[in-house]
Amino acid sequence: MTAIVLPEEFWQGVDQFNQQEFYACHDTLEALWIEAVEPQKRFYQGILQIAVGCYHLGNLNWRGAVVLLGEGIGRLSNYQPDYGGIDVTELLSQSVNLLEALQNVGSEQVADFVRQLEAADSNDVVVGGEGVRGFPKLKGVDG
Repeated sequence: MTAIVLPEEFWQGVDQFNQQEFYACHDTLEALWIEAVEPQKRFYQGILQIAVGCYHLGNLNWRGAVVLLGEGIGRLSNYQPDYGGIDVTELLSQSVNLLEALQNVGSEQVADFVRQLEAADSNDVVVGGEGVRGFPKLKGVDG
């Protein structure tokens, strides 16, 4: 894709996302999303939905997590491999892996899954047959 320059507030939202401050990330990116036009609007919305899905997961809301992760994944699929300096393919890979693991685990075991996920801190956690490395991270295309 062409070089897209995203505003400083977006990068604040990236930091919040990567620090698992998903509600704060939502607030930051929602302000951008409201004012944005396409194609940025859909990009912001996809990241927002993944962030809110992770927020729901942290609050043991399995259904909310599954629905919003799925919607965010769908919205971001057309932005691969990267957009605005973000490695979208990597974000989608991590998010799909998390969603599949959640679906395998089911709502009954979400509390145990979240405890393991929070303890993972970049180490593989095997839950429901899936290797998950903690919550998704937003990574730049340069690493």
